[in-house]
Amino acid sequence: MTSKILTTLTRRKTGTLARITITRPTKQNALNTHLLTQLPPTIKEITETNKDLLAIILTGAGPKSFIGGADLREIAALDSPAAARGFICKIHLACSALRRCPVPVIARVNGFALGAGLEVAAACDVRVRLGIPSVVEAALLPGLIGWGRARRLLLLGETISADEALKWGLVEKVVEDGELDDAVEEWVGLLEKNGPLAVRRQKALISKWEELSLEQGIIAGVEAFGEAFEVERDGNGIENGDGGTEPGRMIGEFFRERDEAKGKV
Repeated sequence: MTSKILTTLTRRKTGTLARITITRPTKQNALNTHLLTQLPPTIKEITETNKDLLAIILTGAGPKSFIGGADLREIAALDSPAAARGFICKIHLACSALRRCPVPVIARVNGFALGAGLEVAAACDVRVRLGIPSVVEAALLPGLIGWGRARRLLLLGETISADEALKWGLVEKVVEDGELDDAVEEWVGLLEKNGPLAVRRQKALISKWEELSLEQGIIAGVEAFGEAFEVERDGNGIENGDGGTEPGRMIGEFFRERDEAKGKV
């Protein structure tokens, strides 16, 4: 099989970090039916079998392309509206799996992000991009870059530079060649400091905000704050030995580190 999805797991100080690599190097990692069908269950398996999952890094194989769009030959062979809807729905389900993932998904954009590749990147939570160029999840674009710029990309089919993508808000960070992994590592380190349960709750709350009114969003935030002070439990639902909460534990660690630092002065 020349197209596959590779996963690697790394044990970190506060949990597990997963890396998903879209691998189809001879076609710039273009998404075909096989890849699109495999991505949602891959995400599901990772999240369900790693209860301490910290984050997922999504990237493409090789140095030239993140995801070079959808497979054009497969699209050209679609012979009916039903077949076309079936194919585009696979893209939607792949993007939806990323958006609904309970932990943050970092797009490590290591090359071209074209068409469906741009949609996949938009479905991730944050995007760090190597200096590169760039229709279901394209609906996410106006919220990221505004309606005018979304129209430019979708109607004119423009390819924009990395610096322009950063200026537009399409990506959150642009780095030089050789610095991409360091930038991703910096973000993962910040996630670790924030506490895994807090990060999961915050991502779930952000997803609700996309659908709720301002007043409803505020109420949801109040509920989420209260839930943060539930007693910590392990992956099997058993209370941790000290019966404490994650905010209490992390605030305690903050004060201990501060006091230790003062003592060394």
